[in-house]
Amino acid sequence: MPLIDVHAHLIPPFYREALIAAGRGPSISGGFPQWSPAMALEHMDENGIAAAILSVSQPGVHFGDDASARSLARRFNEYMVRLNADNAGRLGSFAVLPLPDVAGAVAEIDYALDVLKLDGIGVLASYGEQFLGDDRFDPLLEKLNARGAVTFIHPNLHPSARALNLGGVPAWVVEYPFDTTRAVVNLVLSGKRRRYPNIRFILAHAGGTIPFLAWRIAAAPQIDKRYASLSTDDIRADLRSFWYETAQAPGVEAFGALSHVAAPERILFGSDWPYCLSPVTAAMIGALNQVDAEQRRGVESANALNLFPRFKKSV
Repeated sequence: MPLIDVHAHLIPPFYREALIAAGRGPSISGGFPQWSPAMALEHMDENGIAAAILSVSQPGVHFGDDASARSLARRFNEYMVRLNADNAGRLGSFAVLPLPDVAGAVAEIDYALDVLKLDGIGVLASYGEQFLGDDRFDPLLEKLNARGAVTFIHPNLHPSARALNLGGVPAWVVEYPFDTTRAVVNLVLSGKRRRYPNIRFILAHAGGTIPFLAWRIAAAPQIDKRYASLSTDDIRADLRSFWYETAQAPGVEAFGALSHVAAPERILFGSDWPYCLSPVTAAMIGALNQVDAEQRRGVESANALNLFPRFKKSV
């Protein structure tokens, strides 16, 4: 079946310039990946991707000044709505928020969803030292919950990860999945996932290490009285309430655990292009052939259409 890609990025020239001005280098060697709308469509055509929903990768748009972050987020969102219109049925977008400016983010959600009609909201797993379950983000979660927003969580590079020395191993190898893992654990064990059940969270990279750690996380109430307000079944249900996309986690290794943690109808396809180049996308698609055929069909597009029905005409 044609694929719907819920994890693809865009790096327009104005964002590249903003990153360079802020002293934020690329997350992979060799510089920033090349990106243009034409290149995005070429990648999609090469790999049988009918539609892709674009989002901004780490480090987001906030480089120390709230006003500048709000301006850059608005520029991004208005750029993306034009991009969607120019490529009707092929491209969608998760709105960019000026987080950790919570007030600015809450205002931008309404503009992005009501005025621009974007497909959902993009957030990072952490901002500075805080993860999404931190109390400072409660107004954001309240707004997302009230809107029932589809919300894509992408990892960030946490300050603690920057201090590690793994002999030059780049952060994307393990630190990004760990950032997502920590955000999910923070949301679940803080009770925030249960408090805001209407948010339709999509987790990047199959939830980081959540599938492998699910049993351990669910055992927390039996081990530590700090989590006595939750039960093991509560935690398992919370983990099952997320959607999980398969970028860099498409094969039997990840699915061996993921298929026991995620609801089968909540597993989605992701490519992570252009940070993962087209041959990597092809390899990820090939790895999906190792999983159950019925499950694979859901991952390819059927499950995504439940979240993004406007793409039904594309597949």
